[in-house]
Amino acid sequence: ASKKKKVVTRGQWGAAAPQCRETLKYPAQRVVIHHTALFLIGGDCTVYEGRGWGVVGTHTKGNNHNSLAIAFMGNFNNESPSPAAKSSVKQLLQCGVSQGHFHPVFILLGHRDLRDTECPGERLYAALKHLKFP
Repeated sequence: ASKKKKVVTRGQWGAAAPQCRETLKYPAQRVVIHHTALFLIGGDCTVYEGRGWGVVGTHTKGNNHNSLAIAFMGNFNNESPSPAAKSSVKQLLQCGVSQGHFHPVFILLGHRDLRDTECPGERLYAALKHLKFP
């Protein structure tokens, strides 16, 4: 059994009320990784709630209704995400599957796989293959 990752909610970190609360109709088939979304992974491995589970994001035009976004805080063109941050996102992905927010066989993508951008940075993009779990 996997350990549930604690998420700091929007209310706990003082976020403003969301302007849009359109919800996804089905579990997300894709997870799009960004660098500075719906959840944010801090350098200290804390997970912060952005829009939250099941809410349609505005992260990747044309892909927002079948995906959820997770952002790592920082610039990962030259720096690698910490092992703790990578562990946190794996736990969050497992939580998303177990709670039915992600399709059990979701596709893990970097923002650059869907748009012309450097995001999520060279080092984070290279780490994506190690973030997926069976």
